[in-house]
Amino acid sequence: MMAPSRLIVVLVSTLALLFFSHAEAGEIGVNYGMVGGDLPDPASVVRLLRKSGITSVRLYDANATVLKALANTGIKVMVMLPNHELAATAAAPSHALRWVRSNVAVHYPATQIGLVDVGNEVFLKDKNLTPQLVPAMINVHAALVRLGLDAAVKVSTPLALTALEESWPPSSRRFRDDIAQSVMKPMVDFLRRTGSYLSISAYPFFAYIAQPDKISLDYALGNPNPGVRDDNTGLMYHSLLDAQLDATYFAMEKLESASMVLADSKDTSATPGVYPSETGFPSYGRPTPTPPSPSGGGRRLRAARDGCPAASVANAQAYNNNLINRVLSGATGTPYRPDADMDMHIFALFNENLKGDRPDDVEQFFGLFYPNMTKVYEFDFHRAALASWCVANASAGAAALQAALDYACGHGADCGAIQPGGTCFEPKDKLAHASYAFNSYYHHNGRARGTCDFHGAAYVVYHEPAGNCDPNASSISTATTSARAGPGGRATLPAPAPSSTGHQR
Repeated sequence: MMAPSRLIVVLVSTLALLFFSHAEAGEIGVNYGMVGGDLPDPASVVRLLRKSGITSVRLYDANATVLKALANTGIKVMVMLPNHELAATAAAPSHALRWVRSNVAVHYPATQIGLVDVGNEVFLKDKNLTPQLVPAMINVHAALVRLGLDAAVKVSTPLALTALEESWPPSSRRFRDDIAQSVMKPMVDFLRRTGSYLSISAYPFFAYIAQPDKISLDYALGNPNPGVRDDNTGLMYHSLLDAQLDATYFAMEKLESASMVLADSKDTSATPGVYPSETGFPSYGRPTPTPPSPSGGGRRLRAARDGCPAASVANAQAYNNNLINRVLSGATGTPYRPDADMDMHIFALFNENLKGDRPDDVEQFFGLFYPNMTKVYEFDFHRAALASWCVANASAGAAALQAALDYACGHGADCGAIQPGGTCFEPKDKLAHASYAFNSYYHHNGRARGTCDFHGAAYVVYHEPAGNCDPNASSISTATTSARAGPGGRATLPAPAPSSTGHQR
């Protein structure tokens, strides 16, 4: 029989694993496209990146002028081998070696290139090149190995979500039959073997405008909302982006490779990570009229014949600020992969006036900045400025909330204010008390990643919740941000640091 003291240690360790997990925060960066006739020169762009606190940038080529401008800045860089190079790269390792020497090795390490994207949404944009994709990736990696760069520079390829069969819920998603075993299985094995990750182009905006009667805007934006349940797994999704990410994880597991873990496992060691290399929300414009599809893949697959009110400054600001705040806070996990690390790159750095088919094409209005380098709306990439709160998840159920509340109060949360007679005892409500305790615990631990989860009983928000309770005040404040409260009702929380999200420009 296990000794009582040993049993206590095991129980405490188990609770800690359930409720508390630390990992390094991911990287939040931007996609630097250049399909515009009025864009600033690369040197000016690099100064803008540094001033704005943007530490990672993804390119759609390996433009030498841009790469030289990024040298000695410390900014992380992702380059791309364009689709028109795929066939030659797949056919000849010597071609891959020449390309890597000319576009990567000559710039590294002064320019901190960390990834080569081989092609761009090949299944969507250049279907005839599909058989060449994985061989090209293998040859680029072999070239990096030969040049001694493979430990620093990884290889991936961005997929549009049209690579997945269209279905709900996320746990039912799978790769299309025409690419699953022939392309995706060897690709995923390659990514796992080389320590890389799968890149996806994930656009909740397009999924939303294809089915606005079935998808709520707050769910698409990542704002607080009641959530959507995957009945197969019981997982709750409060973000369409999370659903898209988990759909990709489930699709990888269904490839039935010997290297894959089973679909009901939480062991992420055998499955590559899934990173949104492109995601964003437009501030204006109309989508190109083409047949609609709810998968949320490539940017030009959705129709809005009667205009597109969802493409607005307010919505773009909400979506992209939610992304920035999420990654900077370290909350990069998903319901199915709560401990997953993740880098995200927002599309795009600038509004680009040569994209699309017409002057009001939505393609032109995904930028964080206008070409004159002024902001389209307010945002902040500086980690130190971020404010966040931890709120209870009403859908977790009373038993889970009580267990997490007991844990938080017993492990550093200051719960005196929610005792009878305490400043924040009213309202006498388990959800409100749990939110107070969770937020206290979260701030007690420096808002570290994993300190606002409690096995699904809590989540992070980036706008001050309604009914914010200051235990040092004589009464509960009457905050007016009820639309920002977590699902299920009012949250009573101690006041955090000042918010970094300014008013709309």
